[in-house]
Amino acid sequence: MGARPLLNRRLAGMGTTIFAEMSALATATGSINLGQGFPDTDGPEEVREAAVRALREGRGNQYPPGPGVPELRQAVAEHQQRFHGLTYDPDTEVLVTAGATEAIAATLLALLEPGDEVIAFEPFYDSYAACIAMAGAVRVPLTLRAPSFRPDLDELRALVTPRTRLLLLNSPHNPTGLVLTPDELTAIAELAVEHDLLVVTDEVYEHLVFTGAHHPLAALPGMRERTVSISSAGKTFSFTGWKVGWVTGTPELVAAVRTAKQYLTYVSAGPFQYAVAEALRLPDGYFGDLRADLLHKRDLLAEGLTAAGFRVFLPEGTYFITTDITPLGEKDGIAFCRTLPARCGVVAIPNAVFYDDVEAGRPLVRFTFCKRTAVLEEAVERLSRL
Repeated sequence: MGARPLLNRRLAGMGTTIFAEMSALATATGSINLGQGFPDTDGPEEVREAAVRALREGRGNQYPPGPGVPELRQAVAEHQQRFHGLTYDPDTEVLVTAGATEAIAATLLALLEPGDEVIAFEPFYDSYAACIAMAGAVRVPLTLRAPSFRPDLDELRALVTPRTRLLLLNSPHNPTGLVLTPDELTAIAELAVEHDLLVVTDEVYEHLVFTGAHHPLAALPGMRERTVSISSAGKTFSFTGWKVGWVTGTPELVAAVRTAKQYLTYVSAGPFQYAVAEALRLPDGYFGDLRADLLHKRDLLAEGLTAAGFRVFLPEGTYFITTDITPLGEKDGIAFCRTLPARCGVVAIPNAVFYDDVEAGRPLVRFTFCKRTAVLEEAVERLSRL
């Protein structure tokens, strides 16, 4: 095949994801997997039964409409109004995607040209880097630093250049657990308006906030017309395998994203779309109970990690805890995570894989707490052996 590498050079170094590697390691060693962020129990029974009912009634077994089934688009619009006071037309301002991952890919492929600069919080979810690369754009990281992981807004302003096209924001933020405050959001919105920037917000953890509250950027002055908001059902309803996500924005933004999306999956998850439409209409008590359950689990794991010798950065949202391993006499999170299963039967994720500035993330390790209480208690017991 000649000397030219087979893999597109834009994706060089983006082989097997760390999640696949660590999940395989968990299986091979029989370890408790606190690495990849998926629950070990299914979501509400009535939502699962809604999917079964749709399957049996033949709803979604064939290609659903490209933008998503009308029932789900209507439910997404109602959800945005109910929880955030945002009004969207379900016919022109809502697009259903194969999870938030496809929504991110389609959005960045649609809105970016080669050479455009994208400012994103670092550490960033690994698909951000890959999708920016596939679009031929340039990622410009704003590093969030321990212990607070708050964004330096002066540094953010300094990163904007004439080539900056887009801000890619994630709040609640994976992996740090940062939740942007109203003041931070206001400053970011003013910057976007001043420089006429597009903004893409990944809000998949919008219902998993323990400190403060989730405030969508699209609700701020001047932001609705320049913001693509992304969310999904996986984290909120604990059906991560269904891969049902959505985009909301102006008709012009959604049409652009749909143009790219239709050549990725075209459509997906037909029967599950009907089930998620019902899930989005669950009573407020469901969302409150989910948050309370995860808050209890966060504190259980945080206490166990602290007792085991980690420095723990308590997250304001999501279902991940970032820790510093230097108090354990360790320096390299990647090496630590590769040996942790053999040492105590637990799998975690090294934060360094989410950084361009690898040194900033080298001693940091992420654990998830979206597991059954008994599993977390066993993990804490195992970690105590460190």
